[in-house]
Amino acid sequence: VFTGMNGSAIENFSCVIYNVSFMNCTWQAGRDAPEDTQYFLYWQNSKYADEMECELYIKDENGRNTGCRFQNVKIETEKAYFLVNGSSKESLIQFYDEYIELYKTEILTPPLNVTVNCTRGTAGCIITWQPPRTSHLEKAKCFQYEISIQNK
Repeated sequence: VFTGMNGSAIENFSCVIYNVSFMNCTWQAGRDAPEDTQYFLYWQNSKYADEMECELYIKDENGRNTGCRFQNVKIETEKAYFLVNGSSKESLIQFYDEYIELYKTEILTPPLNVTVNCTRGTAGCIITWQPPRTSHLEKAKCFQYEISIQNK
């Protein structure tokens, strides 16, 4: 049972992992939340990990927490658990929670060591590369690539 005023929980919660080990999570204040509402994010990377509060909040112009920046994030095989609760002097604030498979939120870096060797005549070019670095172990065969060649 949700305790707290309807419409006071955060909305539009989302997380993205980028540059291998950085993660940003963002949200919007509940549309009916009192103006003095402040939100706090807690997360657990796996059921075996400790629950931790955000260390670096992203704030809006009113000083209200609307996101969190994380460093040194490793993607575990299980879903990560996120909980955002709020406090206000005016009323109880509903909490929001969600389980997220973090690998689905990762923005991959470009492939590594891209090389192009072209020979004169009809032999054409050979393009090689290595898979991008990721924050989780991924089989190389799981990646799909697209090559766009512009003739000049």
